[in-house]
Amino acid sequence: MRRTNRALNRVLLTILGIAFLGAGAAVAAAGTMPGAAATWAATGTSLADRARNLLGTAPLPDPVRSWWAVAGIAALLLAAGLCVAWMASQGGGRTPRLAQEADGNRGQTVVDVGLIAAALQEALSGNSEVLATSVSAWESRRGTALRLRIEARKGASPRELTATADKLIQEIDAWLGHPLPVLVRITSGTRTRMSGSRRAR
Repeated sequence: MRRTNRALNRVLLTILGIAFLGAGAAVAAAGTMPGAAATWAATGTSLADRARNLLGTAPLPDPVRSWWAVAGIAALLLAAGLCVAWMASQGGGRTPRLAQEADGNRGQTVVDVGLIAAALQEALSGNSEVLATSVSAWESRRGTALRLRIEARKGASPRELTATADKLIQEIDAWLGHPLPVLVRITSGTRTRMSGSRRAR
């Protein structure tokens, strides 16, 4: 339900993982194999010589000395900008509005997530199998979606909680006048372990 591009993230993480794995293997080999250490030293010297020769092919006055240095700095700045843009694109999508409808020139009706949260809390206040609930709304490709988290009491029946959640979702759909994509999470936590069981196991 977020705007995060998961496929791109997985590709980038795979590439980074392979690169770090290769670097770690190279460092381990250099520390344990004398031949590998000598090879790395020779490779580093060769690359340094090539870099100095490359810098001399496009000279500039001091203190820059070479166009290649300018190109390298520009590439680093571009990479930094892309990283910032990528980080800014992660997550997001959360919205305080669950639904809204315009009525011509008469105005606009907005249903806030807080209203749904209060209604669900009131509806479940007498349910002994529920410790707490939380509600949030997210923008998805199919429109605004609702995420409902129910914290179950120790010994609670997942089947009964699922049926309760399904009934609540039907009531929300009837209230809004249209079906709404919903993700329901039934969880347990510290409060669940510390609370007593209200149901025979």
